Amino acid sequence: MKKKMSMRLTAALGALALVAAACGGGVDFEAGDLGAVTVEDGESIQIRSLQVITGPDATLGIPEERAVRLAVADFGQIFGHDVEVGTGLDDLCSADGGQAAAQTIVADDQVVGVIGTSCSGAATAAMPLISQDGMVMISGSNTSPALTSDLQGTAGSDYHEGYYRTAHNDLIQGAAAANFMFRELGLANVALIHDGDPYTQGLTSAFQAAFEALGGTITVHTSIPKGTTDAAPVLTEVAGTNPEGVFMPIFIAEATAIAQQKGNVAGLEEVTFMGADGILSPAFIEEVPESAGFYFSGPDLRFGENTNEATDVNAAGFLAAYDAEYNEAPTAPFWAHAYDATTMLLMAIKAVAVEDGDRLHIDRRALRDELDKISGFSGIIGTINCDDFGDCGAAKITVIHNVDNVYSNATENVVFSYVPEG
Repeated sequence: MKKKMSMRLTAALGALALVAAACGGGVDFEAGDLGAVTVEDGESIQIRSLQVITGPDATLGIPEERAVRLAVADFGQIFGHDVEVGTGLDDLCSADGGQAAAQTIVADDQVVGVIGTSCSGAATAAMPLISQDGMVMISGSNTSPALTSDLQGTAGSDYHEGYYRTAHNDLIQGAAAANFMFRELGLANVALIHDGDPYTQGLTSAFQAAFEALGGTITVHTSIPKGTTDAAPVLTEVAGTNPEGVFMPIFIAEATAIAQQKGNVAGLEEVTFMGADGILSPAFIEEVPESAGFYFSGPDLRFGENTNEATDVNAAGFLAAYDAEYNEAPTAPFWAHAYDATTMLLMAIKAVAVEDGDRLHIDRRALRDELDKISGFSGIIGTINCDDFGDCGAAKITVIHNVDNVYSNATENVVFSYVPEG
């Protein structure tokens, strides 16, 4: 069962104010325990985008930021009110960045909900503030199991009410990567490298559990310091354990150091390297020649004719609009997830908004309840169903192979597909 928050003073005051307004001739509206947002005549409904939009991992967040804005434009007005995203906020792919941005968001009591964060580490620090303030947040690319659950009914250590995501849970990606390396590549001994971030550590832990269950051996489960430019110590440690493969679901800066320096370490010449969606970007595949030969796990991007039911937009339509607006293709895999997350939020707002003449009342508790019950929603990513802890996305993982350092070729070179049983 989800955690229930006690009534806050601000929510109570908000309810009293709205009741008073109703007595003055408006609709008979009373806010729930989390309060409500009133959008006056001529005002816009406020949502926010919180992604990583600067630094080495910006190629992950910028396509999500743009997808949010394209989804808002495609969805249109809600009962005559525009939806305003405002200035994009930067999660910096860090806890500090997530917390600072969340503080900015909750300082504005007109904000209804947030699309973000890009990085799980940022979400762990942002979500306590977002949840406490009665808001909702839907991420297109957070994948840490800690943010939702173990998929067996137990809440994760960083779960907070009001959190949802269209991205997969990394318990699934970990199992997919483990199955690929053990069953498809025939590797029995694999080393793991994380960077201490909730995403990277959660994914290596999920991989280890699945790989060992298959009969494989983890030779070492180690870390590389975030921001390091010297990968020699961790590579030497890994080489000393004689692995056949290395699974390193880390971010671009650290992955670049490893890729560029692994050739200098004896014992790694024949070792197979595999990353994940955190480095599935032109910034790694095309700008780091040494990434040739790497495998990558990530979301299945073969969307076909899947159509978002709220906007009637499919993948081809989105990509055409994206190219027309930004003169390039998305540089990371979670653009469709961010688009669907945004339309989920907008649909839920529309479903719970109470018209009061030319203004709207949006109850925060009702909004969470509406998102909780999403089932069978058709998105670009496929059918979206939200469980009790906010996992809503299509649980399909693929593995791709980079053979020529061309990003578009790599993303189309699917060598393994995985869907969990059941």
